[in-house]
Amino acid sequence: MIKVLIADDHMLFRQGLIKLLELEGMEVVGEASTGPETLERARQT
Repeated sequence: MIKVLIADDHMLFRQGLIKLLELEGMEVVGEASTGPETLERARQT
């Protein structure tokens, strides 16, 4: 299974993208809204 970390500063865009990717069979392992937050989430996974 493909694992994905979503990073975007718009919450609604992240939510929509998460739904779309999950429908395609991907596992969303995290989401972030800033660069530093993205790096921290990537380190945690």
